[in-house]
Amino acid sequence: MGTGAGMGEQASSNKPAAAPDAARHVYGPRPVGALVPGITRAAFKKRSPAGAQVLADWAGIVGPEMSARTTPRRLIGGTLTLACSGPVAMELQHLSNEVIERVNRHMGRILVERLRFVQDPAPAAAPLPPPPRRAAPVSVPGIPPGPLHDALAALGQVVAGRGTGRA
Repeated sequence: MGTGAGMGEQASSNKPAAAPDAARHVYGPRPVGALVPGITRAAFKKRSPAGAQVLADWAGIVGPEMSARTTPRRLIGGTLTLACSGPVAMELQHLSNEVIERVNRHMGRILVERLRFVQDPAPAAAPLPPPPRRAAPVSVPGIPPGPLHDALAALGQVVAGRGTGRA
């Protein structure tokens, strides 16, 4: 029989397996695509990429009128949750097939199978800026000087917002 030293030599030659590649540090250039999952993991836990795309493109999908009255909240398991006021929800129930079709066509695959409505007024859209004013001519060409000329010139100033209000 052999001595205990022979057994010890065998045990010391059994080294643990090499560490998996995930635990290994890479000190050279790495492809950017290898970094993306680690960076986006936290964001995609809250909202799926498809849900984020629907949220970002909502106005283009359903149009400006409907997007002003509705807000997509989440897309989970084929159900798109929309926030809107009560009367708008009734209208959307009648248009649900069209909305589902628009979303699926925009995304290029069937993502939405049903709509769910939650009563929550859509955030107020920012008011549109007033249309630019065109400057009215202060002088009225082609009309000889006189009371008619003066009245039209004063009217032009008031319309342009530069007058005193006297006509």
